[in-house]
Amino acid sequence: MSHTKELFRRHPNNPIITVDHLPYPANSVFNAGVTEFEGETLLLMRVEDRRGFSHLTVARSPDGVNNWRIDPEPTLMPDPVEHPEEIWGIEDPRITYIEERQEWYILYTAYSEAGPLVSMASTRDFKHFQRHGAVMPPEDKDAALFPVRFGGRWAMIHRPVSTFPSVAAHIWISFSPDLKHWGDHRVLIPARKGGWWDANKVGLAAPPALTDEGWLILYHGVRTTASGSIYRLGLALLDRDDPCRVIYRSDEWVFGPREEYELFGDVDKVVFPCGWVIRGDEVRIYYGAADTSLALATASLSELLDWLKHHSRHWSSES
Repeated sequence: MSHTKELFRRHPNNPIITVDHLPYPANSVFNAGVTEFEGETLLLMRVEDRRGFSHLTVARSPDGVNNWRIDPEPTLMPDPVEHPEEIWGIEDPRITYIEERQEWYILYTAYSEAGPLVSMASTRDFKHFQRHGAVMPPEDKDAALFPVRFGGRWAMIHRPVSTFPSVAAHIWISFSPDLKHWGDHRVLIPARKGGWWDANKVGLAAPPALTDEGWLILYHGVRTTASGSIYRLGLALLDRDDPCRVIYRSDEWVFGPREEYELFGDVDKVVFPCGWVIRGDEVRIYYGAADTSLALATASLSELLDWLKHHSRHWSSES
């Protein structure tokens, strides 16, 4: 396979949702959780208001591309009275359907006075939500659940940050018997060092997706340059039965900011998915572009897995 092959193809109508599509005033719309609900694609979008605080709003589409129906008012607002950890907003949701419980579980970043942390909510209809409160203390974000248990325990991927500035921000995995008490914390995908595209800071993008070959992971890596940070995407594959075992990790990034709507915005040079939809061999990522709008790109699942196998030569030496 050619090194120059574009694995992800941008939709020609990008960006597919901008702040102009919202039925109420706001600053920007980006970083949406994604799922399929009642035969439609559902986005749980991060909307930043004109104060600078974020909330979540639902958009639905029959084909996942056009004719988005957006809730006329915010779907899930911060609740700083009952949940003071949400005082400065709620952000970047990632959605996992847990069949065992017949519910969708949402992990999102709650912005507290002590810093960002991981909070959880659940829903059956995306109209009514049960908040379960903070599940990881600050600073922590980029979290999602696996949809199944491993050895009777639930698993979460997340990204805590050390208070020591010299320590890189790695992707971690933790386990829980009840979705409330979490332990057995360990680094899953470490940030690399030096000149790598994913040196010093990595984080989960979309929730883990089960394939015939294991759990496919889409993650972001941040490279700091003289002109600022660049957010790009890479791939990893975890063992189907032991999610702590990383089978492959891509040497190269697979998708990065290139178009004007990705290069310039509230935060320049960012592509940031919080969810994807996989139907057969088609992969759709819905991503925040420059922290300003939402865009869509598609790929072939079989091509992604094949590419990953042939572009993970340095993983064993970095693990």
